[in-house]
Amino acid sequence: MKPENEPASVGVYASDNSPTLCRGDDNVRGHHGLPDGATHKATLPRDARLPINRCNLPAVVLGGLTYQHYPSPLLIDGVAELHADLFRRLAAARPEARGEVFRDYLTVHFRLERPEEIGLSGEPGSHKKSRAKANYIRMVRGWSFDSDSREGAVLKGWVESRFGLMPRYHGQPLRDPAGDGYRRYQEMRSHGLYGTNALEAQFDLLYTFCQFELAERHPGARHVTLYRGVNRLADHEVLKKGEGGQHVVLLNNLNSFTCSRERACEFGDYILAVDIPLTKIFFHCGLLPGVLQGEDEFLVIGGVVEVTLSTM
Repeated sequence: MKPENEPASVGVYASDNSPTLCRGDDNVRGHHGLPDGATHKATLPRDARLPINRCNLPAVVLGGLTYQHYPSPLLIDGVAELHADLFRRLAAARPEARGEVFRDYLTVHFRLERPEEIGLSGEPGSHKKSRAKANYIRMVRGWSFDSDSREGAVLKGWVESRFGLMPRYHGQPLRDPAGDGYRRYQEMRSHGLYGTNALEAQFDLLYTFCQFELAERHPGARHVTLYRGVNRLADHEVLKKGEGGQHVVLLNNLNSFTCSRERACEFGDYILAVDIPLTKIFFHCGLLPGVLQGEDEFLVIGGVVEVTLSTM
């Protein structure tokens, strides 16, 4: 994790009048390999964002390039207030016990082992009964097998709802909200949510717990360098090409990265290295025992980022 020792760092409680904070137009000058003195628009494209979301920063800010350099906390509406008891318990627990405290709280709060208590009915083995098993852990595991699956659509839909970042790819490019690809994604998302128990509220808590743990485990850090193996840069939306492999790209609204460069080499001929704000990490290997253990995987919320492209 990178500690924030740069002189331009912005504190968590900085005034919003500070000139270094993100602004809607997100102008950035001469960053990392881009032409000296060049000014480019690094804002999130209009068709990649919603006008409203459910967190404390608008999508145009949290999805822009300036946010990558100067991140601040992303707070989902109502989570801290509605679940204050959970975070009191986490603060009082031993570090090695916090994962179990979190699991126990969600199990009880959402009646994950007693779905009949929240109104689920149906014969054993029925479709309704199977949907009761669609909890936050199964969704994350489903993503790890196939990010373009129904589980992937549900998770991308949660990012769209909470952060206002539109998905850019789900089995195919999504550029037209009226097109067949976007309609297919919406159908998969709807089917994945149908008959479940407040699944997106479970994700709210999972993200907030992840942020709590990152702050506890890495005090003072604001970025981590993560890697992604790719076969062609053209598979990503390149907004600006620079020198020395430095480019500006628009990521999908939810993405898989790894903390291991060697592991990333297994997935492509080229490696994207990105300094990811910790606030953009939804889930990562090691957060909960037994989940995402195989590939050192991180689930990263998207937006505009600077990347370094290199060969293996």
